[in-house]
Amino acid sequence: MPTNGVRFSCRFARKLLPQPLLLTAAWLLLTGRDVGAQKVRVEEELEAYPNESVDLRCQFIDSDSITKLTQVSWIWEPAEGQRDNIAVFHPIYGQSFPDLAFKDRVAFLHNKLVNPSIRISDLRMSDAGRYTCEYATYPTGNEQATTTLVMLAKPKNSANVVTVQAGTKAMVVAQCQAADAKPAATIKWLASVGGNHTTSSTGGPDGTVTVRSEYRLVPTPADDGREVTCMVDQRTQDKTWTHQLRLSVEYPPSVSIEGYDHNWYMGRSDATLVCSANGNPQPTTVTWTAASGPLPDSVLVDGNKLTVRKVDDTVNTTFICEVKNKHGAAKHQITTLVIEEERRIVPGPSTGAVIGGLLGALALIGIVVGLVFFIRRRQRDADGPPKHKPPPPIKSSGSTELLTKPSEAPAATEMAPLTPAGDVYYEPTGSEPVRNFSGETPGAANGGGPPLPDEVNLNLDPNPDLVSTNQEPPPTANIARGESFVSPAMYV
Repeated sequence: MPTNGVRFSCRFARKLLPQPLLLTAAWLLLTGRDVGAQKVRVEEELEAYPNESVDLRCQFIDSDSITKLTQVSWIWEPAEGQRDNIAVFHPIYGQSFPDLAFKDRVAFLHNKLVNPSIRISDLRMSDAGRYTCEYATYPTGNEQATTTLVMLAKPKNSANVVTVQAGTKAMVVAQCQAADAKPAATIKWLASVGGNHTTSSTGGPDGTVTVRSEYRLVPTPADDGREVTCMVDQRTQDKTWTHQLRLSVEYPPSVSIEGYDHNWYMGRSDATLVCSANGNPQPTTVTWTAASGPLPDSVLVDGNKLTVRKVDDTVNTTFICEVKNKHGAAKHQITTLVIEEERRIVPGPSTGAVIGGLLGALALIGIVVGLVFFIRRRQRDADGPPKHKPPPPIKSSGSTELLTKPSEAPAATEMAPLTPAGDVYYEPTGSEPVRNFSGETPGAANGGGPPLPDEVNLNLDPNPDLVSTNQEPPPTANIARGESFVSPAMYV
């Protein structure tokens, strides 16, 4: 019948209402519930932890003289489609808590219909869900709003090492766990050894999740004592939880004998040998024997230490040390040689001194090579031809130039005839000296050439009035045979 009534109303509305008004009415009909929900104010989501308490606030914000509040109820929805009343308040009949799961754990904060907030104490993980504050009103009917309660659980983190024996197959060497967390935690590993990890998770009945991670590798004796770190991240943690672990890899022992210095001379006292063993677990059984039979009377054994109180021919033998742990045994031997006199050991040069000496020798060789190269280069420069030539004389038409001999100043000057081109010409003389009329042998003036005239008419300019011809000849220069000279320039 209600269905038919709805259909009839819709058909009737289509006939009486225009199309735009019909669409508006349909929207109001569909959204009327949401419009009514705005009258009740709650918090959309809350987070809480087990064993704590939480306040669920609710308030009716559209109270007027027309709307009458008759009753308020809190409805818990732990799963889709499941609704349980946990608290009811009536202004006349008072409070009621019908759900036994919340008995003695739920209480109203205010004894008022307009503010029916409640407090849930001693929270459990199973308390998570939707909590609806629903009003029964007149004449509009029920008004409600919903709060989602999210239960969080901090993880219980732990990590441990798994002791394994060295082998050739991958084994679990460390474990890490984040138990009973909500939401689930994330586990990572930080390790300097080669390996990998696997992670698994298990859900609990109360919504929590336990995450486990195992670190695996092929264990070797070298991995014993190395570190791996487990890191856990989860929403409720302020920072990453880290735990550092040292791997425990067990392996058979290895052994060596130390302390023999090849200087066991006759009469030496307190010569010592030490049996050094390594293994996991650490070897606890150490046995000393001699290849020649029982240990000599002068030998004293104290655990892994063997002491010869006085060296003699009886210790000229082979000593054997054997150690054991639960995974096996190992032995090592050394042959001692007794000499007549003490061997004086001269300490050799240290590595630093040798390197310093080599560097010094290389530096000295470099200096010597540089000096030889420098000296030979100076010699080549001294024996070679001159690198600079004197500049040629500068010729000038219509004039003469003053050329002086740089090595010595001339004692006298002598006039020489000028060629038509203005150049000075010198003619070589014979090998015999020139003698004057008085029978004396004068210096080879003018290189032994013909005597110069007393006066020389210098017609260097076509205008004779501009040239003075009354010039006294310069003093005669004494020039040796085979030499040449240049007459000084005439000043006009």
